[in-house]
Amino acid sequence: MSTGDRTTQAPYSLQAFYDEMFGTREPIRRHYEQVFRRFSQMRPEELAAKQQGMERRMMEEGITFTLYKPEQAQPLERTIPFDLIPRIIPQEDWTMLEAGLIQRVKALNRFVHDVYHEQHIIKDGIVPRRMVIANCYFRPEMMGVEVPGGSYITTSGIDLIRDASGEYFVLEDNLRSPSGFSYLFKGRSIMKELFPELTLSCSLRDVDHSLNRFLTMLRSLAPGGKSDPVIALLTPGEYNSAYYEHAFLAQQMGIHLVEGRDLIARDHKLYIRGMKGMAQVDVLYRRLDDDFLDPLVFQPDSMLGVAGIMNAYRAGNLAIANAPGTGVADDKAIYVYVPDMIRYYLKEEPILRNVPTYLLSRPEERDYVLQHLPEMVVKETSLSGGYGMLIGPAATRAEIDAFAELIRRDPGRYIAQPTVQLSRAPVFQDGLMKPRHIDLRAFVLQGAGEQMHVIPGGLTRVAMKEGSLVVNSSQGGGCKDTWVLA
Repeated sequence: MSTGDRTTQAPYSLQAFYDEMFGTREPIRRHYEQVFRRFSQMRPEELAAKQQGMERRMMEEGITFTLYKPEQAQPLERTIPFDLIPRIIPQEDWTMLEAGLIQRVKALNRFVHDVYHEQHIIKDGIVPRRMVIANCYFRPEMMGVEVPGGSYITTSGIDLIRDASGEYFVLEDNLRSPSGFSYLFKGRSIMKELFPELTLSCSLRDVDHSLNRFLTMLRSLAPGGKSDPVIALLTPGEYNSAYYEHAFLAQQMGIHLVEGRDLIARDHKLYIRGMKGMAQVDVLYRRLDDDFLDPLVFQPDSMLGVAGIMNAYRAGNLAIANAPGTGVADDKAIYVYVPDMIRYYLKEEPILRNVPTYLLSRPEERDYVLQHLPEMVVKETSLSGGYGMLIGPAATRAEIDAFAELIRRDPGRYIAQPTVQLSRAPVFQDGLMKPRHIDLRAFVLQGAGEQMHVIPGGLTRVAMKEGSLVVNSSQGGGCKDTWVLA
């Protein structure tokens, strides 16, 4: 497609994909008209200067992500590729998405509570017992524990995609320790600086207030309803790939940024060591996995957590967000049952649909998938970040045969989905608008008593390579600012 303006002289092919900006019946979708007009009027060198300015700002502020690859001796720290052209969601679309996300997370939270208490959903035959008890994220230590405020899933990142017809689907639920908040907030801040007249004229839903909502949700979890609780963010440390985000969130919310060595558990309470002595921690927003949280309970050689932290938690003197054991609902095989959870717990029909998914532990579904592997995306149920995947259409025959053998050896370890033609949006590269595949990570915050907040827009992730469907930051993907029209 050629638009006749300065920045898009090369053909922009729509192909058989849903394009967020360009339609088949209307050249430019109505909600994109102002953005398209502004970008198409800019000279390539002007856009290139803004892109360079954005990259310089990100580097100066340390907005980085660390890539760990087996072939590299040292991890690579880099700025996350950030595209200038925003992704825009009309208000009516967002109203539907917001309702669907709240519905989904509410049901997932009730499922986690049920799993660690009465297990009604298992007894009633909705979810098989083996899929829960054998789940690597199931924590028997959480059985019968009453979590502060009833919130197991304080933060969640729900990944959404659109198919060739433009319909939204849920691709994954990230419930343990989802990342990407900082890119959302910093991306909007930088876009406001680079395009002040455009962000003002488009009348956007604000995201800045969501940081206050985030803090409010954490405060609401404080045991005993303390009015001024001490809140700390527990990070694995500066070598973690998302350390920038940990530091950013702690600074923006005015909470303590701590490592395990800064904390001590005594008398079933958790304390921060400080220059003025010790202060009791009421709420811990942890950004490390269960395994490393408490060496007395989980992985005994962990140096990242705090010995005795689970005693403080079980005694009711500490809230932990997200609650230990939440990962039992994060598993990609459990994902298949989320629509059933919504019907079971909420007595409602799901607003957002799952991508059709095959459980390879079921013989008939496994046989079908093995016969159609070149058309499938296969995922290891307990992994995230784009690891442990086979993308059939992009794989070699040797890769497909090797993955087929892995499935035969341990079928319960994998699920499969038909390859969805992810929607595309234009990115600015080399002075041109070029189509790239995208998804959307939507962030849902939950406090005590099912207080819910969905951050407007979320984070649009971009597969920066032409034709690629892999959008994960850990695999080289980039991101865009996501605008919800008010």
